[in-house]
Amino acid sequence: MTVAVAVVRPLLMLLTHRDWKGAELLPAEGFVLAANHISHADPLLLAHFVHDSGIPPRFLAKASVLDFPIIGRVLRATGQIPVYRETAAAHDALWAAVSAVRRGDCIIVYPEGTLTRDAALWPMTGKTGAAKIALTTGCPVMPVAQWGAQDILPPDAHLPRLFPRRVSRVRVGPAVDLDDLRQQDLTGQVLREGTERIMTAITRLLEGLRDLRAPGARGRHDEPETC
Repeated sequence: MTVAVAVVRPLLMLLTHRDWKGAELLPAEGFVLAANHISHADPLLLAHFVHDSGIPPRFLAKASVLDFPIIGRVLRATGQIPVYRETAAAHDALWAAVSAVRRGDCIIVYPEGTLTRDAALWPMTGKTGAAKIALTTGCPVMPVAQWGAQDILPPDAHLPRLFPRRVSRVRVGPAVDLDDLRQQDLTGQVLREGTERIMTAITRLLEGLRDLRAPGARGRHDEPETC
């Protein structure tokens, strides 16, 4: 991790402006950070934000991300927990995240499970992994909205646009209120309700960043539920 930070952080400092707010809300340890996903470049920018907030970042993310030449190498260095979709190992990743949170780690989760497919880059419906980690461990879920990574690497692009310097915008909100759900059995309905609250919190933060209102209904994807 030290080598990755030493190499990547100076590049990000050089190539981006930073508009970050809300880092003071992050707990010292043992929490889930749930964010929107707009670009294959945003894990680097989000890891930069979390690292500079004094917290070692760990990602719960698709194993295929490890195939990206630069991003994959950096994420491996952060101790990423890979999710192997549609396999028996998918749930193993979820329990690895639960164990990591109980040890005091910050686990970064993209609840959508993939890049948003919304044409205007609004969050889609979420998978239940972030809610399950939080309700299993009792840890807080901190919602985060990010914007700007799509200007560096648009979702359908293969090469980054490095100049002019782009702005990395990040907003952290208060912990999502899940207290009433923690008193209930961990049913599918409870997990879906917790997930909806998480996605609503992320969307509201993104509305503030973009100074726009999100559509009334979130887009959906056809991938099966894993985590």
